[in-house]
Amino acid sequence: MTIEEAKKFLEENQIKFILAQFVDIHGVAKTKSVPASCLESIVEDGAGFAGFAVWGMGMEPHDADYMAKADLSTLSIIPWQPGYARVACTGYVNEAPYEYDTRHIMLKQIERLSEKGWTLNTGIEPEFSLLRRNEKGHLVPHDESDILDKPCYDYKGLSRSRAFLEKFVDSLQQVGFDVYQIDHEDANGQFEINYTYSDAKTSADRITFVRMAGSEIANEMGMICSFMPKPNANRTGNGFHFHLSITDDAGNNLFKDESDSNNLGLSELAYHFLGGLMHHAKALCAFAAPTVNSYKRLVVGRSLSGATWAPAFISYGDNNRSAMIRIPYGRLEFRLPDTGSNPYLVTAAIIAAGLDGVANKLDPGEPHNINHYGLSLEEIKARGIDTLPQSLSEALDELEKDPLFEEQFGSNFLKEFIDIKRMEWVEYQRHVSDWELNRYAEYF
Repeated sequence: MTIEEAKKFLEENQIKFILAQFVDIHGVAKTKSVPASCLESIVEDGAGFAGFAVWGMGMEPHDADYMAKADLSTLSIIPWQPGYARVACTGYVNEAPYEYDTRHIMLKQIERLSEKGWTLNTGIEPEFSLLRRNEKGHLVPHDESDILDKPCYDYKGLSRSRAFLEKFVDSLQQVGFDVYQIDHEDANGQFEINYTYSDAKTSADRITFVRMAGSEIANEMGMICSFMPKPNANRTGNGFHFHLSITDDAGNNLFKDESDSNNLGLSELAYHFLGGLMHHAKALCAFAAPTVNSYKRLVVGRSLSGATWAPAFISYGDNNRSAMIRIPYGRLEFRLPDTGSNPYLVTAAIIAAGLDGVANKLDPGEPHNINHYGLSLEEIKARGIDTLPQSLSEALDELEKDPLFEEQFGSNFLKEFIDIKRMEWVEYQRHVSDWELNRYAEYF
């Protein structure tokens, strides 16, 4: 979209303000409201921010401003906020793309694909929880009747939240999302929305918009739309599954090969890319499951409903939802990420790991078409299957041991990410939970 086309778009849609939007290191949306008449300034110069005020920018109070430059290909109305538009931005400092900006980090990885004539397509499946606070201030499902032990696909659970879901879907459809399915998931108050895949940059930008839409529409209706990875201790967590394929300039799926002897429909390129994801899985965990809470989702064991849907083991298999990577024939479904992750960082990490697998022809090993949840840890190990990190601290240890991400993302950014996440872990370690108080306050 050119400047003139953008101005026409703003005029036709009666836009008064543009939200110049970027994300912090956690993937949380940050914005400035810019009068529509100042469009050119945020394209050419960018909207100015004091980077020291934002998580993960590696800046001090005396540093130059962080300038968020608009990518006009992302300009869209904000349906739930009439008169406003949103444009995704990439960070610049002193006129150069900023090394700490996660969208910039992703774009650098996408450029590596482009140099080969390849496009990574991603179909991301966001799960979320519709909650409210009860009289004691505790988070509970917004729908009080959503209490089944096994609520997945339940008609009543879906129907009784339809007012929110209809407004949510309508808002996404108005800006071009091809939404084709919505369902009630396996936890009370949990839902998933599915829309058609797109190139990796568009997908990552759209996820930020999804979070903005869900959070604000729910807030207007007296609800909380939570993207927390694991809001309920004994129910399934909120996943962020990435469907992956690479196409060439002609649109051919380079991951698909009908002659695959494993009957998974995968090409040699796909197997090597898969090998990279498997090889770097433990370090990838720090980006794909980046919160303390994430590891309540990845814990080894089953949930109350009888399933967890979250991978605890570094494995892949044919349509196997108990593996870290499911193969829905001719593409990969990377099931490790959760909704607490930064979509730009996860996308960048997937590309970096996958291309390392391609460059070094990494072998992912044999597929495991078994129910991993039904095996003991001893049986898992006997089959040569390794376990994913079981805490944020362990995942950060693995990230520090893996040289790939420092090489690809830069030592300054990686140190910033690890330092912030180590702080989060220390704060968690210091926290005294209700479980501890109930168990130990009068125990001795």
